[in-house]
Amino acid sequence: MTTPPTASQTVGPFFHLGMSYLERKNLVAEGTAGEGVTIRGKVLDGDANPVPDAVLEIWQADSAGRYLGEIFPRNSAAPRFLGFARIETDDNGEFTFTTIKPGRVRSPDGSLQAPHIVVTLFSRGLLKPLLTRVYFADEPSNAEDAVLKLVPPERRPTLMATPSGERGARNVPPNIFDWKIVMQGDRETVFFDY
Repeated sequence: MTTPPTASQTVGPFFHLGMSYLERKNLVAEGTAGEGVTIRGKVLDGDANPVPDAVLEIWQADSAGRYLGEIFPRNSAAPRFLGFARIETDDNGEFTFTTIKPGRVRSPDGSLQAPHIVVTLFSRGLLKPLLTRVYFADEPSNAEDAVLKLVPPERRPTLMATPSGERGARNVPPNIFDWKIVMQGDRETVFFDY
């Protein structure tokens, strides 16, 4: 007799060699323009258990809506905003990172997208990473975003980081947003094909 696999049965283990130099929880160098934000959350499996060994790979534009290749020439002395990082979840499946709120970038059709961060999720049990986005729930331009319009209205909240009402330490921004990634089940986060 065999038993069916559970959501916690996985492929792995994963090794950290070669990844640690890309890990950072703060993407904001001193002097970087833009509104600072901290996004904190949790990665949950299909049984609502925390995933303690997931990696979030994030990619985003700067506050003016430009990606790294568009921002600074190689010889610029201005602070560089890389817009890329890898963040591991802790033993409780929790993650946190500080960045700037991205500006609006153009869609292929020329329309402006709402501020968002692209997130690729790597985790035990995944043979192919999951691709999603995190938007800001308090952003008025969400209603105009072409990608969000493709998502059924009842599923859009899974892509929204919500303001916590807290501020960063020492009365200094960033604003704190909460966001949860649910890998499968009734409250599954919207994942995109790529």
